[in-house]
Amino acid sequence: MGCCVSKFPPTETHPEKEKLQNHGAGQLISSRAPPSANSAAAAGGGSADPGVTSSGVPSFCEFSFADLKAATNNFSPDFIVSESGEKAPNVVYKGRLQNRRWIAVKRFPKLAWTDPKQFAEEAWGVGKLRHRRLANLIGYCCDGDERLLVAEFMPNDTLAKHLFHWERQTIEWAMRLRVALYIAEALEYCSNEGRPLYHDLNAYRVLFDEEGDPRISCFGLMKNSRDGKSYSTNLAYTPPEYLKNGRVTPESVMYSFGTVLLDLLSGKHIPPSHALDMIRGKNIILLMDSHLEGKFSTEEATIVVGLASQCLQYEPRERPNIKDLVATLSPLKPKSDVPSYVMLGISKHEEAPPTPQRPLSPMGEACSRLDLTAIHQILVTTHYRDDEGTNELSFQEWTQQMRDMLDARKRGDFAFRDKDFKTAIDCYSQFIDVGTMVSPTVYARRSLCYLMNDQPDVALRDAMQAQIVYPDWPTAFYMQSVALAKLDMHQDAADMLKDAAGLEEKRQKGGRGS
Repeated sequence: MGCCVSKFPPTETHPEKEKLQNHGAGQLISSRAPPSANSAAAAGGGSADPGVTSSGVPSFCEFSFADLKAATNNFSPDFIVSESGEKAPNVVYKGRLQNRRWIAVKRFPKLAWTDPKQFAEEAWGVGKLRHRRLANLIGYCCDGDERLLVAEFMPNDTLAKHLFHWERQTIEWAMRLRVALYIAEALEYCSNEGRPLYHDLNAYRVLFDEEGDPRISCFGLMKNSRDGKSYSTNLAYTPPEYLKNGRVTPESVMYSFGTVLLDLLSGKHIPPSHALDMIRGKNIILLMDSHLEGKFSTEEATIVVGLASQCLQYEPRERPNIKDLVATLSPLKPKSDVPSYVMLGISKHEEAPPTPQRPLSPMGEACSRLDLTAIHQILVTTHYRDDEGTNELSFQEWTQQMRDMLDARKRGDFAFRDKDFKTAIDCYSQFIDVGTMVSPTVYARRSLCYLMNDQPDVALRDAMQAQIVYPDWPTAFYMQSVALAKLDMHQDAADMLKDAAGLEEKRQKGGRGS
């Protein structure tokens, strides 16, 4: 997945970053964690595999910018999952690594974290945490002035979407209580691990995983910049002490938790001052979500309203601590045997995307029916027209190295044309190993050669390398779809075929085609 040795490992000197070439798809180069990370293993679980914990969460590591660029399709607007889209100060993208794992990538503005060492140390501090109630941080990237965080991707939207913008059904009362408890448990774990500050806790920071269970985003455990604001929401929802001194404290987190409780109770984003007026006037029924009428326990609602009122006290010292929250909410567990995805009304697992409805190109048709002979003929016909612009070589490089390289590629092309696929692999490998030129077409051709020799795993790796060289090249996506299908990963194959067809459709009006 492109992880590499950190330039800024905690409490150590900063050795030069190792430059490793030709590592396989999804290969973990380093996942070295800080010494204090052992304390996090109790929640996440240890593992003999240095790349993945026993809970299935990858170990924290540094990513290259190139890998994240490829994973997000060159940070395509189509991959943005931030609520405000491109207008958000810190844009979050979904992405897919070479090992097929979905990720969430937060990209900071250029000047948000000017000191890469400070950013790396902050990221490592959050990255040591591992808990089932967190959307865990699995990596970061410091490359030039780029600063990015990488987290587990949660596929089932935010609490805000399910509460404020629902389409099929609102969240039932038992699920709302579960959300409140799980958030409290996440905050308690973070506090116990020495990370008690959560910046701008709100309904948009609560995410639902593939099982429908709520988790809080790890992104809130870091500020949006080294010296920037910790709250981006309306001032009406900001802790009063933060407005005075600009500092976040554990008590500030309790205030924000109170605003989330109001969201859960009302199904609306009500200003705390307005909600407190209703609570003081004993108008609890007016506060409650009208869609829950007759479907909730008045006794339970009274407890949650009282807890929200305590969290929203003006004086920080009058608010409960995190252990009080967990102790109050833990006994409220109606429908504890019902899975979260059932209560949310969603499918447990992500369904395979449908086959694209748009007409497929000849390449798309050939890939959809796994017709390797037709794919071969198309690649022979298109030759190298899509490689334009992928290389910039000096005159010295042309005169000293290019002759042998181009000769190897030429021999590979002849073998490829004549369907001598083993010879083509050898010749194309000579071309690739020199490394002076990078050619997406060579990777695509060698990928097909591997498929013809019944080696879909390395064929997939080459197709992914073609995408890294040329991130929005449909042919790279098409070749991945074929390799995935050969590996019996039919859901991913259909997904990739759909992506390829979409890219091809966008490029019909201009640009390099497939």
